Amino acid sequence: MKPQNTSRAKAPRCRSFEVQDENTLMPFLLQVLHDQSRTAVKSFLAHKLVQVNNRVTTQFDTPLKPGDTVTVGMNKSAAPFHHPMLNLLYEDEHLLVVEKASGLLSMGTERDKTKTAYYILNNYLRNKDPRNHIFILHRLDRETSGIMMFAKSKKVQEILQKNWNDMIRKRKYVAVVEGCPQPEQGQVKSYISENKALIVHATSSQDGKLAITNYTTLKSNRQFALVELELETGRKNQIRVHMQEIGHPVTGDPKYGATKNPLHRLALHAFKLNFTHPVTGKVMKFETPVPTKFTTLFK
Repeated sequence: MKPQNTSRAKAPRCRSFEVQDENTLMPFLLQVLHDQSRTAVKSFLAHKLVQVNNRVTTQFDTPLKPGDTVTVGMNKSAAPFHHPMLNLLYEDEHLLVVEKASGLLSMGTERDKTKTAYYILNNYLRNKDPRNHIFILHRLDRETSGIMMFAKSKKVQEILQKNWNDMIRKRKYVAVVEGCPQPEQGQVKSYISENKALIVHATSSQDGKLAITNYTTLKSNRQFALVELELETGRKNQIRVHMQEIGHPVTGDPKYGATKNPLHRLALHAFKLNFTHPVTGKVMKFETPVPTKFTTLFK
């Protein structure tokens, strides 16, 4: 048998493995790639041929948890996703979970059909296979950043939309608001509707839909407060309307009462999403850090 040329080890062609137990990347790779030498596995990492949950990593000590997917190899269908305004958090054959930057539309409008999360992700999937398509599940406002998910089939979209309240276990946001809410923890509950000018506002129960938002103040100073918000309902502009309603609008949101814009953006970020997977039944949990800009106001 000829000795293996470890300086140019040939990576397996797009092999994927599901993690069963907590581990770190190097020992996991040595276990599943038992036909490869340690030097070869290091080469795969060095040449960016290893992905964890569809994100390229070169770190041998990357932590792994049950349910993670490790892919080794590279071809067109396994090419990693890269975009300055979208971060791919998770992908399987049924769903995409992403983190959207402030300034990017969720869906197209008459004015802008291409600078959208939907358009970018649809192109990403169609580059893998022209038959691929994505389906919208929920939206974030253009200036709101944070976690969104899309379905890869009409069937998965319908399952989630029909069972949304049961399958979405937790949706949390963080915001910087003007002033400091009193009490520091509470619930805002009202009926809201949208007028002809496309502005959502509080209204009577006969004309609107019930909206419930729970809030907790995390940090505050004389001018602003950093608040965590959990939705019990998912109405359009719900958080923005409710914060205006209690006299503490989200900074950078003049449409709903803000007079200050210290961060030069709408200070609202969807940082946590937990849901039941519509096909596997597994509980999926995603969380992103609070934007650094938000916390700089409280140092």
